[in-house]
Amino acid sequence: MHHPTFTRFIYGLSALFLFSCSSAQQESGETAQVAQQQLTESIRLNQVGFYPNATKVAVVVGEHSGGAFYVKTADQQQTVYTGQLTDMKPGEFSNRPTRIADFSEFKEKGNYVLAIPGVGHSYPFEIGQDIHREAAAASIKGFYYQRMSTDLPETYAGKWARAAGHPDTEVLIHPSAASEQRPAASKISAPRGWYDAGDYNKYIVNSGITTGTLLSAYEDFPEFYKTLELNIPESGNQVPDILDEALWNLRWMLAMQDSNDGGVYHKLTNPSFDGMVMPAEATNPRYVVQKGTAATLDFAAVMAQASRVFRNYEKEFPGLADSARTAAVKAWNWAQQNPNVVYDQNSMNEQFKPEVSTGAYGDKEFQDEFIWAASELYATTKDDSYYKAVNMLPDTEMPLPSWPQVRLLGYYTLARFADELTPAAQQDLPEIKKRIIAFADEMIYGVSERTYRTVMGKTEKDYIWGSSAVAANQGIALLQAYQLTSDKKYIDAALANLDYLLGRNATGYSFLTGFGDKPIMHPHHRPSVADGIEEPVPGLLSGGPNARADKQDNCTTYTTAFADEMFTDNDCSYASNEIAINWNAPFVYLAGAIEALQEKAAL
Repeated sequence: MHHPTFTRFIYGLSALFLFSCSSAQQESGETAQVAQQQLTESIRLNQVGFYPNATKVAVVVGEHSGGAFYVKTADQQQTVYTGQLTDMKPGEFSNRPTRIADFSEFKEKGNYVLAIPGVGHSYPFEIGQDIHREAAAASIKGFYYQRMSTDLPETYAGKWARAAGHPDTEVLIHPSAASEQRPAASKISAPRGWYDAGDYNKYIVNSGITTGTLLSAYEDFPEFYKTLELNIPESGNQVPDILDEALWNLRWMLAMQDSNDGGVYHKLTNPSFDGMVMPAEATNPRYVVQKGTAATLDFAAVMAQASRVFRNYEKEFPGLADSARTAAVKAWNWAQQNPNVVYDQNSMNEQFKPEVSTGAYGDKEFQDEFIWAASELYATTKDDSYYKAVNMLPDTEMPLPSWPQVRLLGYYTLARFADELTPAAQQDLPEIKKRIIAFADEMIYGVSERTYRTVMGKTEKDYIWGSSAVAANQGIALLQAYQLTSDKKYIDAALANLDYLLGRNATGYSFLTGFGDKPIMHPHHRPSVADGIEEPVPGLLSGGPNARADKQDNCTTYTTAFADEMFTDNDCSYASNEIAINWNAPFVYLAGAIEALQEKAAL
């Protein structure tokens, strides 16, 4: 696949060369002064580009006199638009002076830079249709690079080709997971799946929201994903590549269910994290550990959804939909009998050896998992008993989805199938829709007064571990409101969060590897560190600024204490610069949905 980062980088160098060779031909007066500006990182914008009719905003950071800005052709030979910067406003976290350059009125397709006298010119950007198609595709292809138990040949992986790691065909039953039928140290086979993040383990809880989000992207925009070819081994098999990729993980998840009772193991893991080595070099023993309520309900939700989706591909995958539905029901029944089995890693380590120190994904409250699983099983089976088994509206909260909080995934599904619901759910549906819209309105409120004009970053609470996923999941919530109302303000706000992820942020980075002229180059990602290749694996979303990152890892290269800038492009920074599947998945949804809706929304 073609990734525009590196071509854009070369393009930018070419533009600089053309500029240096063309001073004799430059315009006179103030625009000549503009043409003589150097590249600056003080102009923060979506480094990939803009749709012709969409809002186009750049944020200019630092002390300067303000005044005019100019949109110029990428070779800086022509000024195509002139605008006025807004008055200076201090940043909410850093107090750094900021101004807005809004060039939404300019709609002509092409390649451009934004230039400001005395400041410099931006990275080059493009205006055109399908502007985020390659980023949407690459973010799905990122999952292919995370596949385990298989070689990644050059045909599909390019220079990031590598040998298979972690066959996982002889996985030990950890003493915490032992049962009469499967005693400790006995073995099961659970191959495939994706590496969860920068590490080499597999976690059902995090796979749950990840796979569910990918399947939801397909359910909401099937026609778009049917046209998106990713150059993966399954491409061309009459199944959308996003579903082929999801299936690589679904088949692993199915193997994590104990067929004897329906419970699901929390994770498949080494006792401790591997070093910074390639997958094939990581050969420590692997275990499945304790079954838990969160993992089992997340599994039930995903399998119910998968049954629904793959029912349309019975010819290609005979029996898969039925197997997934059966697994979902068995998992639900186990959770009904075991409604409060907490995965407490510290407590487990006090009782069982070997001790396990990899990602805990511990969750102590399961009301949201019950809501999600019940919603998916109900939508798939149309059996009222699932809907009536839980309180769908336990309070007025609308918590943004994340791995420990999946309630809204259930609400999104109920809204998606509004026309097919039985009377049991119809009575709640108006309230659910009302809450989704009110949640979106709350996010949008006051954004026009913010220095970056994005929903992301309205409060410091947005800047948590994996804040990029906060931005992307906010975008999904806004798109849900757009789907319900067709009100363009919601898709505009969602697009602004995509702008944030691709460069319009206080760090100036594009957080998607392989995209933009200032992309992440050193993520905390073992293959990207160990493979000896300068560029990291493409299509992976960095975690992004984390207000507490300097207190959560041992990295010493942070240069600021401000929440929206607490980031460093260094592989030591697992608290701000790791990648993770549950961050990539909402990016897939956000970028793909906006691409799919661009014509309807007149972007």
